[in-house]
Amino acid sequence: MASPVADTYVSHLGRASGSTAVKPVRLAAVVVTYNRLHQMKRTLTRLLNEPCDKIIIIDNGSTDGTKDWLRTLKDPRIRAIMAPGNLGGAGGFELGLRKAVELDDPDWMVIMDDDARPEPGCFDAFLESDLTEWDAVSAAVYLKDGRICEMNRPTINPFWHLPTFCRTAMKSLFGKSRGGFHIPDEAYNGSPQEIDATSFVGLFLSRETIAKAGYPDGSLFIYGDDVLYTLGLRKQGMRIGFVPELRFEHDFNRVYNGNASLYNPIWKAYYTARNGLLVYRFAAGMMFWPAFFFILFKWIAAGRRYGEIRGTYYRMVWHGVKDGLVGKRSRPHSEITSLAARADA
Repeated sequence: MASPVADTYVSHLGRASGSTAVKPVRLAAVVVTYNRLHQMKRTLTRLLNEPCDKIIIIDNGSTDGTKDWLRTLKDPRIRAIMAPGNLGGAGGFELGLRKAVELDDPDWMVIMDDDARPEPGCFDAFLESDLTEWDAVSAAVYLKDGRICEMNRPTINPFWHLPTFCRTAMKSLFGKSRGGFHIPDEAYNGSPQEIDATSFVGLFLSRETIAKAGYPDGSLFIYGDDVLYTLGLRKQGMRIGFVPELRFEHDFNRVYNGNASLYNPIWKAYYTARNGLLVYRFAAGMMFWPAFFFILFKWIAAGRRYGEIRGTYYRMVWHGVKDGLVGKRSRPHSEITSLAARADA
């Protein structure tokens, strides 16, 4: 059932060639949640106050009461889907997008974590926008205190753009490589611009884009699935627009400044290494091997910060590097957690 608010908006997607016929844009939100009931409640409240036709919630096997709460929801716009287990963020987004297309076939879908949500008016602004030049649209993501959320800052692939490559190389000498290929603060107050990669917080995807490009790779579990997918869109010639007037809030409770942080649980180091290499190989092409040795050095150096569990950290990185170099994506998550739990000699 389309929302009354959404029916008041029209888009280029409904325009027939040589005709003035229009149709309302059908927008669906896809949210992945796992054991963050308080955050999921806040996000759903926000979504229900936005012009959104369907809200697909993927529960990744929560054990904190989220499942029981989802079963009490009666709003016809909500579809709560229980995943067969913890699929990770990557698997949850793939399942959510597939279900959105299969069950509702909306014109556009917007994806987010359970601790991220549109700021009031974001969907109104999206539905009023001229989307003719974009195949996907990335929102500007902020922390609750109004600062830019660094982990969701879009990027320009330095291996595809010589000026960006040179700027990144120079900043790397001072340990500030992120500043070379991530869009600057000024972009958040400027006009829409084309980007190469972005996160799955506040990413709008058209139905036509998914029909051409397929779905994100759920086998990645966590980390890098968003970058690989959006780089893949660009590789296929599609255009991703960063539109700063579309604002999202990310209630992210850990300090993040682009530098390495301790992995907790430690098994996450495996996914950083494996998926990171998959991303670097795709992004860098023939420049992969120089990039590989630079990144490997950083991962090895980071081990000194792990104290008594340093051996476990190196074991997870080692397996991640092995799998990443050969492109292996099939190692079960249960095996990875078992590797992390194994006692060091």
